[in-house]
Amino acid sequence: MCKIIAIANQKGGVGKTTTTSNLGIGLAKQGKKVLLIDADAQGSLTASLGFTEPDSLEVTLATIMGNLINDEEVEPGEGILHHEEGIDLMPGNIELSGLEVSLVNVMSRETVLRSYIEIVRENYDYILIDCMPSLGMITINAFASADSILIPVQAAYLPVKGLQQLIKTVGKVKRQINPKLEIEGILLTMVDSRTNYAKDISSMLKEAYGSRVRIFTNVIPISVRAAEISAEGISIYKHDPKGKVASAYDSLTKEVLADGQ
Repeated sequence: MCKIIAIANQKGGVGKTTTTSNLGIGLAKQGKKVLLIDADAQGSLTASLGFTEPDSLEVTLATIMGNLINDEEVEPGEGILHHEEGIDLMPGNIELSGLEVSLVNVMSRETVLRSYIEIVRENYDYILIDCMPSLGMITINAFASADSILIPVQAAYLPVKGLQQLIKTVGKVKRQINPKLEIEGILLTMVDSRTNYAKDISSMLKEAYGSRVRIFTNVIPISVRAAEISAEGISIYKHDPKGKVASAYDSLTKEVLADGQ
């Protein structure tokens, strides 16, 4: 059984990409077969895994989705890149922006990504989708494909406020397109544990959503080391294996795995 998790927040800079890569590599370290899908036109996930020129890649998610829209055959391994830390990647780049616009006129436009996932899912235990910071057509495609959505939220007041819209959209997709869709949980990122501020945010989240949505017990601490890894093309486990961020992602991985049991 393959579990598909979309990692989403319509606000940028909350640690979506870092969470996708480190959770994915964390799952691979636990012996799982993992595919990461970069569904963000900025290609940050692709670049952070060491493929530094996403825009020059010949086959990306946009190519594959384009082929599916045109009823062309797609092979399961087509365009997939392999990373030294044991995960596979379907890269994303700027072409996704153009695809987003053209999807508007496509029949079954919300489920193009789902058709792709059907082709590859039997090869994996987990597929993680790094969504773009918007609630546009590509993100809706990710929600239509996913079993659950993991929402990274920066420990600050405004991003917490913006969750309302995201949770509404998830509810809408669940009702209209993907009845199995659940919220995996809200993950607090960039937490400075020395301040009371993070504790206030955490209790504010619990008050607002705690009864309906799970809030992960693990939080991701703020760290300069974590900010460096995207330039290195490796995970936090390789860059700073003994650090608090690696330990936090390791605990998060175990929390996610426990759900899959």
